[in-house]
This record gives sequence, structure tokens and C-alpha cells, in this order.
Amino acid sequence: MYKMIQTEVKAGVLIMSINRPDKLNALNIETFSEINDVMKKVYDDRSIKAVIITGSGQKAFVAGADISEFATFNSDQGKQLSANGHEVLYMIERCSKPVIAAVNGFALGGGCELAMACHIRVASENAKFGQPEVNLGVIPGYGGTQRLIQLIGKGKAIELLMTADMINAEEALKYGLVTHVVKQEELIDYCIKIAEKISLKSPVAIGKVIECVNAYFESGINGIAFEIDAFGQCCGTEDFKEGTSAFLEKRKAEFSGN
Repeated sequence: MYKMIQTEVKAGVLIMSINRPDKLNALNIETFSEINDVMKKVYDDRSIKAVIITGSGQKAFVAGADISEFATFNSDQGKQLSANGHEVLYMIERCSKPVIAAVNGFALGGGCELAMACHIRVASENAKFGQPEVNLGVIPGYGGTQRLIQLIGKGKAIELLMTADMINAEEALKYGLVTHVVKQEELIDYCIKIAEKISLKSPVAIGKVIECVNAYFESGINGIAFEIDAFGQCCGTEDFKEGTSAFLEKRKAEFSGN
């Protein structure tokens, strides 16, 4: 169905693989369009509980954007390209279901930005991260200047953005860019275990957690007030009734997502 990505569903977890191994899975306009299409289905399909995004092969998650596609762009075309990329990554970041990046190699430029838009990042031992855009005379265009600072802090982020240096998986773990580093052959299974653990929780509550965490970084939003409202909304749900009843009755909760 898709040319640039592959998808499969395992026990309610959709695994999306960027599939351009000859280009080290570099992102182009068509790839973004296909990712966007998949995410729309994730939003609408209640049977999908979580998403894992990875890259085909063992060398790269996504080694950047397809430079040949925009090398001759003018300012207006560049702005549109950036806006389109932001829209797709925004869909990932705002998804009410957990989206996990299984970073299985190079995550550079747009690849690092794609990983950072995900809610959780797990790296294989051979993973490398970086924002090398200044080497091309541009800056990150898909949120790299914003999300990298949010995740690892201003000091190290601005150094990486200006030097274009790469960091390895262990450094990424130290700086908080990823939360786990595992052997490559264990990567997908490890991410599936995280997704399965989250899927046992209330889908309503998980969605509200994502909304509240994102609200912290939204300009003009009072995060505390947003959390108070979200907490109140949760208290009016069937999941809340089930969760509290199960706790008091000392049984496992069976959440419906309502």
C-alpha cells in the first residue's frame, strides 16, 4: 500500500518502519505524506493502542532529510517544506496514544527530529544522534531547535545545534534524549513491552497525560489550570469508575477507554 514505509500490527501495537534503506531511510515529501496517512488511521482506530516508529535495516533510523529534494528551493518553498514537516510531527506529538521511537542507527537531522516528536525514545547500542543542518547552511526545520532544548536543556542543545556534532547512544542516555539503550536485536521487542505495559492503563488517562505534558510547553497555557481541568474530566469517565472500583476490590482493572 505504501512505497516509503512498511506497517504491521502486533497485539494492538502498530509498527511503522521508514523503508528507504538505499537512502538510509531519509525523509522526503512522499514519506511525510505516508506517515501522515498512517497517523490519521491511528487516531481513528480504537484497536490500535500504541505506535512504534523505526527504520528499515540495521544502519539507520532516519539519517536525515532527502537533500536532493530541496537543494534548489527558494525561501518560500523552504518555508512550506518546514511547515508541512511540522504538521506531521505535530500529529505524532499530539497523538493520544503512546508513540515510541525505536532508534536503530543513525538519527540525524529530520530523523532526530522525528524521534524527538515521539513520546518515548529507545536506542540501540549503535544509534547516533545529531542535527547537522548548519553544515548545509540551514537550521533544523522540523522542530529540532525547540524539542532538543526541551529534552536536554539549552546549554548542550545549542552546542550540538551549532557544532553539528553527533552523540552516541550512551551520551544520548546521559543527556536524557533517550530513556533506554538496548542491543539492536532486542530493540523492537523492548519497545513492544513498554507499549504493552502502557496499554494496560486507562486510554483516557494516558491521553490526558500526553495533553498535560504537551501543555507545559505551549505558549499562553497555564499548565496547572490545564491539569486541574483534565483531572476533572477523567473523574467523569467510565475508566475512572472502573479503575477506582478495581483498586478497592483488589482486582485487575479492565479499561474500556470511555
